[in-house]
Amino acid sequence: MRNSIKAGIAAGAAMAILGPLGFFWQKSLIPGTYDMATMGYADFGGGTPTGHAHGSAGLDVATLTGPATGTPDVSVTLTVRLANGKYTVNGSSPGPEIRAAKGQLIQATLVNDNVPDGVTMHWHGMDVPNAEDGVAGVTQDAVKPGQSYVYRFVAQDAGTYWYHSHQVGHEQVRRGLFGPIVITDPAATPPDADQVVSVHTYDGRRTINGQAGPVRPANATPGRTLRLRVINTDAGPLRAWPSAGLKYRITAIDGRSVNQPPEISDKSVIVTAGGRIDFDFVVPADGRFRLDVGAGSAVGDGAASPEPKDTLDPLTYGVATSLGFDPAKANRKFDYRIGRRAGFLDGKPGLWWSINGHLFPDVPMFMVATGDIVTMTISNTSGEVHPMHLHGHHAVVLSRNGVKATGSPWWFDSLDVGDNETYVIAFVADNPGIWVDHCHNLQHAVDGLLAHLAYTGVTTPYRVGGDAGNSPE
Repeated sequence: MRNSIKAGIAAGAAMAILGPLGFFWQKSLIPGTYDMATMGYADFGGGTPTGHAHGSAGLDVATLTGPATGTPDVSVTLTVRLANGKYTVNGSSPGPEIRAAKGQLIQATLVNDNVPDGVTMHWHGMDVPNAEDGVAGVTQDAVKPGQSYVYRFVAQDAGTYWYHSHQVGHEQVRRGLFGPIVITDPAATPPDADQVVSVHTYDGRRTINGQAGPVRPANATPGRTLRLRVINTDAGPLRAWPSAGLKYRITAIDGRSVNQPPEISDKSVIVTAGGRIDFDFVVPADGRFRLDVGAGSAVGDGAASPEPKDTLDPLTYGVATSLGFDPAKANRKFDYRIGRRAGFLDGKPGLWWSINGHLFPDVPMFMVATGDIVTMTISNTSGEVHPMHLHGHHAVVLSRNGVKATGSPWWFDSLDVGDNETYVIAFVADNPGIWVDHCHNLQHAVDGLLAHLAYTGVTTPYRVGGDAGNSPE
């Protein structure tokens, strides 16, 4: 009798433990195919729901395209190939530089030569129409081997950008599927010369434009202004610093000009994963200079110098000017709280990234309407830095850890949020669609640090998974 009582108690205890675990395991399972626009829960930021609600019928993403007619000013074909575990675009990694002028129509034809998982192309930092954004399962289907896909959009803003896959991105980008984009402004005075500096780590070795070690720009002329456009294509932040004593200006962050940037020296600059920083300086009379990006990689043949103790703070750099809107009039106010907790993600137990205390797919869908003024408080208590990237929009930093921005407006599309840091940012909802808002350490996105900004009344015909095999991260 006593044994049966003990067995009953043990069985009851087991059920008390396994029952809830089974519930949470079941709840965490992600369907084989699903509509990203209906995942999680709708968060209206304290505003009144406008138009159709979360996932309701409305404006189709597929209609939010760039110009369907007109001869492109810049036309490129990007052929992606996989060989020996490495990806190339037109036979190289990085892929070819795309260069256009502000206002020009770009047509890019993506060709998948032989990539079994399929490919897409995302135009990182370029606020293109939603259907041109290149996110598999959200704005298009992945392009299968032997197929092609045409993107058409107008280059609205001058600056430094890059393109990369948004299909199995955590693998394809790491293994070389990316390239640079430069949009010039015909109305602005250009530097005498400029050079793209794409920083990427292949198999543990950091490179510049695919080359290891110091790289010498061919167009660096003594006494002339040189612009170095640093693009961080890796998963974590990097520090860049010019030669000791070399005076320079940071003229743009993430493709947006810094207002009246002062000349500085002996400071390093943090370049967020996915982010871009433009360095302008006069080449010394002897022609020797150096811009270090760490791990032995550098631009120029000047003497190496240790990393400076001081770091540039964009919160106070440059001169304040109008934002063009008033954040105090925000009618959507969101929280994006990044944490980490134990649980199940698609049936797998582990320690996962959380958003507002929830694990993917039970995460917020930040809902806005066209014309809304939005503020978002991004906080991080997860123990690691996260380079947060919002598609389709540039936002401005209002404060960090309660300290208000006082310099030039710090516009960004990629922002490092360190552990125990809190940023308040703002933007105008002026680009309808369904937009990814995620960590650009792309493995973190795979592990749950992935949310979306969606306009009410916008739906997508595309599905994650399914026959198309769409896997946006």
